Amino acid sequence: MSKQKQEFTGIAGKNIPRHIAIIMDGNGRWAKKRFLPRFAGHTKGVKTVGKVVEACVNRGVEYLTLFAFSSENWRRPADEVSLLMKLFRKVLVGEIKNMCANNIRLKVIGDIARFDEDLQKLIHDAEEKTAANTRLTLTICANYGGRWDIVNACNALLRSGVQPGQITEEMLSEHLSMSYAPPPDMLIRTGGEARISNFLLWQMAYSEFFFTDTYWPDFDADSLDEAILSYQKRERRFGRTSEQLVQEGVAVEK
Repeated sequence: MSKQKQEFTGIAGKNIPRHIAIIMDGNGRWAKKRFLPRFAGHTKGVKTVGKVVEACVNRGVEYLTLFAFSSENWRRPADEVSLLMKLFRKVLVGEIKNMCANNIRLKVIGDIARFDEDLQKLIHDAEEKTAANTRLTLTICANYGGRWDIVNACNALLRSGVQPGQITEEMLSEHLSMSYAPPPDMLIRTGGEARISNFLLWQMAYSEFFFTDTYWPDFDADSLDEAILSYQKRERRFGRTSEQLVQEGVAVEK
């Protein structure tokens, strides 16, 4: 039996995270290691997205959220940003039919008003065409920042007439970009860094973190299974003690 099948067998039927969020890091370093231009790493990284989406569908993950372009990434060289936007357009045009065939819904969150009008239209069209799909919700975070998300939600509440001092956690959560999804059960970050880089700051209050040295272009189904196995061995107490979980009849996740 192959390693992938062994790992898949090990996680099947157990506590599969409902929502996985991933910071896809290491594309540039992957390319540099191979004496290739940075964009070659981004191109290879897009292929990895397809493989990971397929693996998540096969494992029963309901929500997959990918940090594709942060609000801080505009600071990168202009030619790299331009190529990333072209790659984003290509993916939106080329993958929608495949998403519909596999019952995958696409959502794009972030301050997309900064993108060109044609890219904004592609995003809206892609979301509309996949809106009825139910097998997996794939969220792409583009020009997204966790601080922006929280500030944006607060401003939306104030515009709705809510007075200062009346805002509750529940009200704010309903106005965040990902109000349609449960909080991520697990965050995966590739590329050897161990930080969350302004990603889903509110939503990841109780997420389990998994950091790997593997560069994103090399991340595959085996890598995903390794992360899920790590998740399954952890005890998620949400502020309670292990004894309380037992007393309350809550299954302990180890």
